[in-house]
Formats: sequence, structure tokens, C-alpha cells
Amino acid sequence: MKSEIEMGRGTRVQNKSRKSMSGPPVQMGVRQSVFSGAASLFSKAASVLALATICSLTACDSDYTISYLYAPSETATTSGLINAYGIDDQTGALHLLADSPIPSGGRKPVAIAVAQSQRTVYVINHDDSDVVEFSIGTDGKLYPQNTYNTTGSYPTSLAVSADNKYLYIAYTYQIGYTTASPGPGGISIYAIATDGSLGTPVDFPIGRAPVGIAVSSKATGSGSNAVYVISQDTAATNPASTGPSTQTLDLFAFAASTSNGLLSTLPGETIVSGNLPSSGYATGISPGGIIEDASGTHLYVTDNAGNIVIAYAIGANGVPTQLADGVAATGSAPLGMAIDPSGTYLFVANSGSGTIGEYTFGSDGSPIASTTAPSTQAGTGTNCVTVEPTQGIYVYASGLISNSITGEQLITTGSTAGTLKPIINSPFAATTLPVCAVAVPRSQ
Repeated sequence: MKSEIEMGRGTRVQNKSRKSMSGPPVQMGVRQSVFSGAASLFSKAASVLALATICSLTACDSDYTISYLYAPSETATTSGLINAYGIDDQTGALHLLADSPIPSGGRKPVAIAVAQSQRTVYVINHDDSDVVEFSIGTDGKLYPQNTYNTTGSYPTSLAVSADNKYLYIAYTYQIGYTTASPGPGGISIYAIATDGSLGTPVDFPIGRAPVGIAVSSKATGSGSNAVYVISQDTAATNPASTGPSTQTLDLFAFAASTSNGLLSTLPGETIVSGNLPSSGYATGISPGGIIEDASGTHLYVTDNAGNIVIAYAIGANGVPTQLADGVAATGSAPLGMAIDPSGTYLFVANSGSGTIGEYTFGSDGSPIASTTAPSTQAGTGTNCVTVEPTQGIYVYASGLISNSITGEQLITTGSTAGTLKPIINSPFAATTLPVCAVAVPRSQ
């Protein structure tokens, strides 16, 4: 049965000029210094020293920046911040961009997503119930453009469709419900314009306590893809549970129209209105993170309470089916995940143990603990992991408690393939309480 779709109540509340969306152009070049042959040795030495000092302050190695890394921080103040870094193409080392950190545009930013085609970053601010749109300049800096209300309160996660046409934001409470009078949440659906701006949102009501969302790149039928949501409704118990990976019914799947982005329920789930549990597909005790592989054939969910990662095969209609051997142990309290661009490795951020777990994939898509780097120490409270997309060998994880970004280089060839090697100068400092990170290729 298809769920009803309501027009959203969210509105655009801020509109800033887009004229300054790009910084100065950055030219590609060879890493070298040129000095006049007539200069004295003393003058050369002074020039080198001065240049080194300037570079240390302004990161003038931007010619060698392969991508940018953005990491929102909750901070202990009234407004959140976004840490912005350049990624060195030869070492993977991070350097702060000139104006970093910048305001997130609201209180308690909790998640970040990118529309690659539009060179636009979106950050959701939990306590202000809004999403802020930033344009990525040619210098990698973020330039705030617009702020939009979500259709419900306390957004928790967001995802951009594979075609960069729609933004989906999961939120905690529908209109009429609060922390004092809790109830079901929903999804705000926005059309993304070619300049990255968002259209009027449409509201789609779902069950209680949604915490994660992922959008499939695979067609699930005529003119539709799939959107997956994980919730942490402890009352949504599974009466047919056969073990830790099937204890709740907190995984949901929806068909998303490719023509307008609107959602409808898929077979096997029931969305209940009011303050009652809805029932989706079997999953773990307390889902913490969700990701789909690049082929659109498998889905992975971390269980923050059960310390496992669970694999699903995605059916032709988008319905997820748990794999028979699709459960693997993780470190303590797993949350976010990332898959490298080659599709060879799955990385899991373990917040309780402060580690990055690494997995390969079986022939059926099941996660298999790596024999070369099963667990790599990262920051305290490791909550999110991302992989630089251009070279696909630099792995970064945010540490919520250590206020840092850990960088590791993935060895991809030889007998040590799969090993993670610390990036020079890692960990890298971040402002208080970094919640996640995303890497974006540099625009050439």
C-alpha cells in the first residue's frame, strides 16, 4: 500500500547573492620554485625562508591539492562550524583552507552531503531544523547561499540522489510532535536546481526515530529508484527474530520517482501514524549507519548496540533481503561507513573503540574482516569515515571526542594490499565535536 504524500511546510528563509560563489582560480602546475640567476646566495636563502614561512601560513601548495575535505563540528557554542581542508595529492596530508572553519549557519550540525554536478554542499543543523546550501568555490572554500526549513523538526541525516536531482532529509518529529510529546518522523524531499538551490519541499511521513538515510543508484522498477531509512525505535521488535541481526524491524525502503523524487512504500512494511511503532525489514538492535555499494546490489547497516555490520541483497523491486552469511563482527559501537571507489573495501567507524574496521567482500556481497588491517586505531569517538574519491587511497575518519581527523593511506598493490598506513602529520586538528566528513574532488 502506498503512503500518502503531503506538501511540506518548510520554506526558504534566507537568500544570499551567488555572485561570490567562487574564489580565485587555481592553476595546475609543477611543484618547483624559480629564482633569478643574478640574485646572491644570501638573497636566495632569504627568499626561500620567506616563501617557506608564507606557505606554512597560507598553504600555497594548493597546486597539488587533489580534493577537499569538509567536516562539520557541533562545537560547544550556539553555532556550529565547518572545517575545510585541502588534500595533498602525493601524501594525503590535510591543510586548513584560509578561512577555515566557517559557520555552519545554525546550531548543532549533524550531517553533510554533496551534489557533485552542482558543486554544492548541504549541511543540516539539528537544533534549528534547517538545511544550509553552500557553493564550493574554485579555491575549495565554501560560500553560503541559502537556508531552508525542513518539513519537520530535528533533522538527523541527508542524502542526494545519484542523478543529483533530489535531496532527502530524515527528521525526528512531524509537525505537532516534540521531545515532550514524541511521535513519528518523516522525510523532507527537495528538488535540486542546476545551481544547487532547493525547491519547495514535499513532506513524506514515516515511523519513529529515523537516524540514517541512503539513496540507491539502481532502478527498482519503471521510473523509480529506492530510498532506505534506518530508525532506532526500540519498540519495533521483530516477533520472528532469529538472532541479533533480526531483533528489530527498523529498516525501511521506499520507491523514489525519478521524475519528481516523491516516495511510496514497498511491499513488506507498514507505516503507522501517531506515536506507535512502524514495521519495516528485519535488522539489528540499534541501527547506526547505512550505505549502499556502487553497483546498487547490496546494502549495509551497522548495529551500534550489537557491534555487527549486516549485509542485504537488494531485489529488483528495491526490497532488501538479509544475506544468509551477511553478518560480521565490528569494533565497539559502529556508526558510519564508506566504500572505496574500486568497490574492494568497506570501512566502518567504531565509535566505542575509536577504530576503523576494514572489510573485503565475499562473492555474495557479505562483509569479510580484512586479514591485513582488521582494526586501525583512529580518534576517540570515531563516528564517520570517508575516502578521497579521485585516487581512492586516502581514508579519513572524524573523532568526535578527540576533536580530530585521522588520515590513513590504503595500500592497494603487492603482498600488503589492504594495509592502512598513517598519513604524515595525522591526526589533523578539528574544532570541537566533529560529527562527520566528506571528500569532494577538486574542480579542474
